[in-house]
Parts: sequence; C-alpha cells; structure tokens
Amino acid sequence: MVQLSKFLIAAACVAVPTLAHPGEKHDAHVLKREIRLRDAHAAAAKRSLGGCENSLHARNLAKRNVARRANAVKQLRAKRGITEGTDKWRRTLADIEKWEAVNHNKTDILNNSPATSESVIFSANTSCILTPTITDGPYYVWGEAVRQNVKEDLYSDGVDIALEIQYIDINTCQPVPGALVDIWNANATGIYSGISVSGNYAEDGWDSTYLRGIQETDKDGVVTFNTIFPGHYDGRATHTHLLTHLNATLLPNKTLEVGTGSIAHNGQLFWNEDLRSAVEDTYPYNTNTQSITTNAGDMWSILQASSAYDPFPEYIYLGDSLDDGLFAWIQIGINSTLDYTNNSYYSIAAYYDADGGHENSSGADGGSGGGSKPSGSVPSGVPSGTPSSGAIAN
Repeated sequence: MVQLSKFLIAAACVAVPTLAHPGEKHDAHVLKREIRLRDAHAAAAKRSLGGCENSLHARNLAKRNVARRANAVKQLRAKRGITEGTDKWRRTLADIEKWEAVNHNKTDILNNSPATSESVIFSANTSCILTPTITDGPYYVWGEAVRQNVKEDLYSDGVDIALEIQYIDINTCQPVPGALVDIWNANATGIYSGISVSGNYAEDGWDSTYLRGIQETDKDGVVTFNTIFPGHYDGRATHTHLLTHLNATLLPNKTLEVGTGSIAHNGQLFWNEDLRSAVEDTYPYNTNTQSITTNAGDMWSILQASSAYDPFPEYIYLGDSLDDGLFAWIQIGINSTLDYTNNSYYSIAAYYDADGGHENSSGADGGSGGGSKPSGSVPSGVPSGTPSSGAIAN
C-alpha cells in the first residue's frame, strides 16, 4: 500500500500560556479560528489524496523513495567508516505521550534481521496534510545562501543529522520539483544565528549564519540538508523550521531574488521526546541551561499530532550511538496553488546581503502581521564561515 496519504501537517494549535520565540505574540482567539480552518483544509486535502495515492506514478515514486533512502544510509555509513550494526539508544514507548505513540525510530527495525525489507524501514510513516498556518517565529532571515551543509566551523557542534524532506502536491500526489526550501534551527545551546535580540544573543550577532541555508527540490520533490539536532530554549519544544518558496528566482550568487515567488509552506518539524532526551544527555546539549519544554507543553504542537497529523520525522541511528549521527526523513503534503506570503504568520526578522546581516527595520515580529513580500536591496552576500569538517556529507 503506497503511503502517500501519510504526510506531515505543521499547523498552529491552541495557545497555552508559554512563550514561543522571545518577542512572538499571537491572539488566542485567532489561533482557535486557524485550527478550525486547518481541520477543514485537512479533510478536503485528504479526500484529494485519496483519489491519486494508488496511481502508477505514486507507486513508482514510493519505490524510488525507499531505494534513495536506503542508498543514502549506506553511503553515510561508508563515509563515516561505520561497519558495526546500528543500535537504538534507549526507547521507552510507555513514557511517550499518547499522541506521540507512533514509533518513529527505525533503528530497531534495521537490527531485526539482515533480511528485513528496506521498504519496511524506509517507507514514509508520517501523516497526511499540511496546512501552513504555523508561525515561522521572529527569526526568519531572507538572503541565506544555497548550501546543503549548513554546519559551520563555529557554533554548530552537536548530533549530526542528514535530513531528507520530500514535498508532494496534495492535488496530484505528484512531487513538487524546483521548490526552494529554507531551513533553520537553534544550535545545541538554544541560540539562533542571524539574530541578536533579547532572549537570543547570537555570537557574531546579525552577521552569523550557522545552521541556515536553502536547497532546491529535485524531480522527486526532495531536498537534503546536513545539519544538527536542534537545541532547546525556554518556552518551545525542540523543533526545526522550514519555509518553502515556489517560483522564486535564484540569483547567480545563489541567494533568492527579493520579492519573487510564493510561500507554499511555513512550518516546523518536531522531534519525539525519546530522541530529544537521548540527545540532551550528550555534549554540548548538556551545557544548555535553558528550561526544557516538552512537545505536550508546546503552544504549537500540543494538539498537532493525532491519527491524522504527525509532525515527527522518521529516523535511524547510523551507528551504535549518537556520535555516529542520524538519518531522518519526512514527507510534506502541500497545496502548490496557495500562497501564504501575506499570511500573518509569515514575517522577516532580518536580511543577509553583501554587507552582512541587518535587522528588518519594519519591525516584523513573527505573527503580528509581518507578512508581504520583502522589499529593498537585493541580498547578495554568502554566509560567513565555512562548513565544518564534521558534517555528515558534502
């Protein structure tokens, strides 16, 4: 059975009395309306997927997905000189919240038998529809460079993740090629690059670029990033940000042209508590003194995961410990005909250009209505620093 009906939703949920990103503000009544709208969109999109998920092209895509992920893991293990079998870290499903009960850890399946089918391990087991009404927070930076490896020499230590993200159009069950995908997350001590504001004083301030970058989806709608497991910070569950542009223009210097394209997806990936707990025991995560917020306590994910919604990537350990890194993957269903550029959840905190990073003078703060396409000079810089030698792949 082709699993194209199982995609991610990254959607706003009921607000609880906790901070999101420092400086972020949202109206609880508006959030509730967004949740009802999300559910309506999800129901309609699920019906749409049901009409095409068993088509020949969908079945062939599923086979390519399995083969690609299996091959990626083999190459990553070979590059890192891993010859022993993989091993799970620790996994106590009884301790996971009811709505997080889906086991996303494929490591133990990989250990079951050398004859275990790759389709069992590497098929997608994420859920169905994405409605991108979740905040990008006040930390989105326009002008980051196209690069697969977003790790840099400084401020990027942590557990390596080779992350594969696949975009599928919910109207056709076809992959979405040519999308430009921004990724960003906090480092191991819970600090974002490119920002220097109360609650997030990044080393190198507005000029810093670690753990940020852009990739273009291939013919199968796939992008891959070499990054690290994100660190936590006060008021938010551990998460990774994604923002997806359609029909945007890439400049020769490998940055996005200002004001081009649409915003088709604005969401976050969450990481289950089992994995987060294991990562937090390692250095330098264990030096992070900020308070930990669980997925159940997060204002954006508290009602997000259910039988229909699952914001957690699948993952396996590449070796017998987290020191060897992780491979993680997820499918995201989007409606390519929609544009969320003017949605109140889309805002730009800063720009990066030839002169470095700059705060957005318009004061967009991630949810106060800072949407609309950016204006001003065209970003023309490239990230400072260089990818670290510890990255999983080139």
